[in-house]
Order: sequence, then C-alpha cells, then structure tokens
Amino acid sequence: MQAQRSKGYDREHTVPVKVIDEKTRLPIRNAEVIVNGEIFVFSHIYDKYMVKARLNDVIQITHPDFNTMFHTVENFKAIQILVEDYEDKKSKYSFDKLSIRKNSGPKRDSKAYNTYYDSVKFYKEKDLDKSLTFVEKMLDESDTKRRRAVSFRELADIYTHWKQYDLAIENYKASLKEVNENRVLLLLAKTQLLALKNGDAKRSFMRASKGKLSNYENLTINEGLGDVYKNLTEYKKAKEYYESALEIAQASSLKSKITDLNSKLAETYAKLGEGVKADSLFKNSLDLAYKENVRRSLNQQQKVADYYNQAQRYDDEIDLRKESLKEANGITIETEDKESLVDSITSQKINYKIGSAYILKEEFNQAIPYLKKSIEEADENEDLIVQKDATRKLSEALETVGAYSEALKSYQDYVQLVDTLYSRKEQEIQQLKRFGKRIAENRSRIKSLEKDKELADTKVDLAYKDQQLVEESNKRQEYVIYSLIGGMLLMSLLAYFMFRTNKQQKLANNLLALKSMRSQMNPHFIFNALNSVNSFIAVNDERSANRYLSEFSVLMRSVLENSDEDFIPLSKEIELLELYVKLEHNRFQDKFDYTITIDEEIRLEEYSIPPMLLQPYIENAIWHGLRYKEEKGNLHISMKNKNEESIVILIEDNGVGRKKSIEMKTKNQLKQKSKGMSTIKNRVSILNDMYQDKIAVLITDVFEDGSGTKVELTLKKD
Repeated sequence: MQAQRSKGYDREHTVPVKVIDEKTRLPIRNAEVIVNGEIFVFSHIYDKYMVKARLNDVIQITHPDFNTMFHTVENFKAIQILVEDYEDKKSKYSFDKLSIRKNSGPKRDSKAYNTYYDSVKFYKEKDLDKSLTFVEKMLDESDTKRRRAVSFRELADIYTHWKQYDLAIENYKASLKEVNENRVLLLLAKTQLLALKNGDAKRSFMRASKGKLSNYENLTINEGLGDVYKNLTEYKKAKEYYESALEIAQASSLKSKITDLNSKLAETYAKLGEGVKADSLFKNSLDLAYKENVRRSLNQQQKVADYYNQAQRYDDEIDLRKESLKEANGITIETEDKESLVDSITSQKINYKIGSAYILKEEFNQAIPYLKKSIEEADENEDLIVQKDATRKLSEALETVGAYSEALKSYQDYVQLVDTLYSRKEQEIQQLKRFGKRIAENRSRIKSLEKDKELADTKVDLAYKDQQLVEESNKRQEYVIYSLIGGMLLMSLLAYFMFRTNKQQKLANNLLALKSMRSQMNPHFIFNALNSVNSFIAVNDERSANRYLSEFSVLMRSVLENSDEDFIPLSKEIELLELYVKLEHNRFQDKFDYTITIDEEIRLEEYSIPPMLLQPYIENAIWHGLRYKEEKGNLHISMKNKNEESIVILIEDNGVGRKKSIEMKTKNQLKQKSKGMSTIKNRVSILNDMYQDKIAVLITDVFEDGSGTKVELTLKKD
C-alpha cells in the first residue's frame, strides 16, 4: 500500500495555485507560473493557475512588478502565494525619488503596461509586426528596472522565435543588465547555442550554475553544456554532462527529458565508436517516446533512422522508416493536425528517405515506387524541395534500370522544378529583405526609446541629487543655528561646508540646464506660438487655443522625429509646411492669405529635402514682409518641374520687402541679430558639399520698388 502511494506521488498532479496581492486580497492574473520549464497562465474558468506538478517540484512565479518567488510542492492541495507590497513595488527608487519621478513627467496608466504585456505574449509567435509594436509600448511604459528587464526579455523571445539570434542575444543581455535572473541567463545561453556561439554559451551556462538552482535549471545547464561540447566535438565531456542531466531527469520523473537525453547520449556514444551502447540507448529513447505520444514517437524514429543511415545500416533504416510511414499515415485530422507535426515528419519525406536508402543499397526497382509516391504526395502538399530531390533520384534510378524515356521525362520535370524553386527562392529573398527592414525599423525605434529612458533617468538622478543637496544644506543650516554658542571656529567650518555644498548644487543645476538646452528647439517660434495660445485664452477662445496647441504639438513632434535626418521625403516636408503655414495663418488671419500649389506631374517619391529647410524662408516672408504690410497680403508657395532631374520651389510674398523690413524694425529687434538665414545658408552650403550641389537658392525682390520677396529653391533628384 505504501509503495503504491509513493508511486502515485511520482505522477504529475494538477495543483491549483492562487497568486494574491496581500494588501488588497485580489488575485494577480497576469503572472507567469513556471514548473520544470513549462509556463502556466491564469485560468479564468477556475479563477486561478492550474499547474501540473510532482511532489518536491519547485514552482516559480514571475511578474514585471514584483521579485521572482519560489514555492516547493509539499502536497497536492491548493497553494496560495501572497505577494507583499505589490502596489508599492513600482520603482527602483526610494519613496522620495519615486515622488520626483512621478512629478517629472506625464502621468502613466499603471494598467497599460500589463495590457501590452498580455498582447505581446498573445502575438509573440503569430504576428511579428504586432508583437514588436506592443513591445515598444511596453518599453515606453517601463518606469522600473524590473519592467524594463521583462520588456527586453520579451523582445528577445520574439527575436528567438523568428530566428534573429544576434538581436535576441543583445536583448537578453539588456534584460540581465536591468535585473540579473537565472531564467534569463539560461535563455541567453540557449540562444547563444542556437547561434553556434559555443564559447559564449558555455560561459553563460557556467555563470548560471553558480546561482541557486532548481532541479530543472540544473538539468538544463548540464544538458546545455553537453550540447556545447558535442558541437565542439569533445564527445567525452559531452557524455559526462548528458549523463548528469539524465540522472536529474530520472530522479524528477521528467519523461520528455529522459527521452531526449537517451537520444543525445546515443548520438554521443555513436560518435565515440561505441555502437552497442548507442543502439541500446536509441532503443530506450524509442520505447520512451512511444509511451509519450505519436508526435514524440515519430520524431524519435526519424532520429534513429538517420543514425542507421549514417552507419550504413540501410535494412534497419528502411524497416524503421516503414514503421514510421504506417504511423504517419494512420494519423487523422480528428486526433491530431498533421501540419502541427515536426516539419521532418511527413509521409512524402519518409517515402523519399526510404527510396534513397534503397538506392544506396543499389536496389533501384525497390526504390522507384517509394520515390514516385513521394513525388505524388509532395505535389499534393506543395513541398517543392522534396518533390525536386525525389524527381532527381527517380530519374537516376529509371536510367539505371534502363527506362530511358521515363528517366528523360523525370529529368525534364526535375529541371522545371529547379526553375520553379529558383523563382520561389527569389521571392523568399525579397520577403527576407522586407522582414529585415521591419526589424531594423523596430530596432531603431527601440534604441530611440532607450535613449529617451536614459535621458529621463539622468534628469531624475540629477533632480534627486539636487534634492539631496538641498536637504543636506538645510541640515547644515540647522546645525549652524544650534551650534552658534560653539564659537567662531565651528561657524567658520560650517560656512566652508555650506560653500562647498552650494558649489556642488550649482554644478548639478548647470549640468541639468545643459542637458535641457540640448533638447530645445527654436525658442523664438515656440515662444510666439505659446503667446498665440495665450491670446486665444485671453479672449475666452478655448476651442481655438486647444486646436492650435494640438496642431502645434503635432508639428513639434514631427520636427523632433526628423531632427537627426539629413534628408526626409519631400511629401513629408510638404505636410510639415502645410501645418506650419496653417498655424501662422491662424495667428495672422488679418495679415495675409496663402496658397500652396504642387504640380501633379512631380513625382514626389523621387525627391528628398533637408527637414524644415523651407520654414525659415516662409517665416521671414510672414514676419518680416507680410506682417508689416498695412493691407492684407498674399503668400504663395508653389512647386513645379524644372527639368527631368530637378524641380523649382517658389516662395513669393507681396510684403514690404527686405529693405523696408529692416527700416521698420525696432531698435530692440535690430540689436538682436537673427542667425536664422545665416544658419540656413551654412546648412545648405554644407549639404551641397556633402551631396554634390543638390540645392540652389536664389532670393530676389518681386517688384521694382523693392517690395515683395521671391525665394527660388532648386532641388535635384536623389
């Protein structure tokens, strides 16, 4: 009876797990509950996590907003995990520093991050674009080190699934930089192994082995090191690590791992020339896989059959593959979707490999029916690669047995398949290019987010230091007051400390001011725009103020996004100009009307232009020409083809003219020498030097009396 009870405890049981916020007593639904590498998500039906575990298994609970927790299964009753201070663990800083962070930027929705997190997990293996988009949003909402760590880990998981291993490695390292976790370190090691960076994988596995490990993590490390040494052809060391991993798997009754490790050990013994031992282990792996499910059984049969092929044991290979063929053909859609099987387990591939084995045995008549069957099934399933290879081998087999006309027909089919595959490969290359472009764009956006985060953290750190300095200053002032009776010597000493503290505070403030100034845009334009908002408010025109401010913010965002670019598409520059002129017209509706005319024959996509290149000329036309005009003026912006290689952009106004504008400026305005036109002139000169006279600018008066100004800008194609 006791033996039966012990045996029952070795089996997996379903264990209900509740993860609860200790403060609110509410369930936490978006944690990850992990047992032996398998992730269990929240069940809304049972209102808890339904976990499969054995006695003494370690349950790992992870979440972006609290530290990873562990629980050992002591019985199969419901488990309750209490999370302390769940709502308060939102920042890596102390309370005072948290207050600074909250007051230093826009208020964030605490639920948004977890919503994006759930979306990433849903789309991770389904839609690359959507999953990357939601990761970007996660990073934007990541106001703690742990959240950033989880965001980078999820991004790395996405890249790993889509086989972008170098990018995955980079982001796993970014996650570890934020929070050092064994789970992420093991994911990094596995990905380095996939990328064939065996030295790096070995170092990561060894580094992980120094932490506190669960049995499953210990197994993963030993198996991973075995894989590393197998890749390095150091088979004796690989065998030692595989055997250690197998001992752990057997002690923990992890059936799938026992099967895998028997297979890996068999491959290793085969490399060491110990065929008898390899055969025994392969037989064990086949028996174990058969007891698990059809998928595992078929997968393992192919591994063993490949081993027989390498050992030139073609009869054993053929017998095993024929058995696999029966199992594969016996699978129905109702029991299991064939497309969900491992790619190598398809009947056309098995038939092809049986035919190939007969050819290696020089039994060509036996090979021909299997090759024909493989071609027929591959054609039905649109598996061109198998169809091509099988057709080539069929042609060779038919030629060998003297069926020359059939062999010729088969060879012609082979040539046609090669051409078809070549065309498909070209399409795949184009798809890969688009795929790579999307990833590069996403990477660029994420890098930008990281820089923004670093800048925000720097500002918070400086503000926090400033607060500390103020607090220290206050303490020292109190100390001076309480210590006056201590004598002049103590007062002098305290005055020295005050001087040093004020100097440090001033330095910190200057550093913060410098960082702020670097991120400022055109202060003249921003000041005038905000004055316009103020004027709208002053006359109780709240709607106009709100609309103006909204359009102004769109313009500022666009300018900031393009600030690091030498050139942007002309169509984008037109959008910015239309918005800018619209804003200026809202402010000076009584001073001018405007038109923007774009020749329909211009191929806008063939032209690019430095961002906001035209804005200073338009600003001059409005502020220094039309604004001084007594009657209402006109501003006309037009673009037309000059020749096949260039276009002309005209900015014309009927304002007072350049000479009169200077005369009408106030003394204060004359003192403030504008650098706008000289800056744009230098900018054009530098760009022309870099891009071979791409831009030419000519400024003239429109009328003989000096009134009106025309800017003619010639822009060449890219």
